Amino acid sequence: MDFLWHKIKEEDKEEIKKSAKEIIDNFSKKLEKIELGEGKVEREEQTRKETKTSIDNDFRKRFLENAPKKEGDWIKAEKGAWKK
Repeated sequence: MDFLWHKIKEEDKEEIKKSAKEIIDNFSKKLEKIELGEGKVEREEQTRKETKTSIDNDFRKRFLENAPKKEGDWIKAEKGAWKK
């Protein structure tokens, strides 16, 4: 999966930002056109049905490879550092 990560040029970054903004703006315009109802939805069933998911055996390995700080199979993080 190393082929998915590569450095990009500054011009390409700007083009990606421009394209992403255009997509978001178009999506926002479409959302504005939607008429909202009363806001209440009646459902026959109140719980979600169980679904089976496929297991990605490489996920853990890729996840840990992307972690900036790790120790063995654990990600090291500072607890509560974002609180002020």
